[in-house]
Amino acid sequence: MKKMYHYKECGLDNVWLVNGYHVRHTAYGDALSIEDVAGLYDSIARTLVEKVGTLGGKEIRFLRKHLRQSQRALGDSLGSDEQTVSRWERGETTIPASADRLLRAYYRELKQGDAGLKELLDRLAERTVRKPAQPVRLKRTTERESGEKEWKLAA
Repeated sequence: MKKMYHYKECGLDNVWLVNGYHVRHTAYGDALSIEDVAGLYDSIARTLVEKVGTLGGKEIRFLRKHLRQSQRALGDSLGSDEQTVSRWERGETTIPASADRLLRAYYRELKQGDAGLKELLDRLAERTVRKPAQPVRLKRTTERESGEKEWKLAA
């Protein structure tokens, strides 16, 4: 059985790849290759948007970078300034619940085209209790209908 890979390169501490990666030994050291990096990052971001509890600083930074936005641009979209976003990302202050929910909806709108805002806000309102961060285990699977591979949460 292949060992899981602790994927810290994404800037998060709790992402583990079950498969979809290869480590090659070279004369210069080990080299990592990831299948469908864009799909992996989309999957990580979707997992963050759907997770229980408030987003942490590294998670906010991950989503902001995945959206290809500066701290200023994200702050403008959320009704905050760039220094406030910087403090959230560094963990100096906690993102307010309203900004957390808006960031998640904003991500879904930009990436998926349909935020499903009411459904998302209702689900998040039910799960506002802060739980310890759970490891995110991702694996490459084949979709039955299309035959395409995509990244999904591992069971």
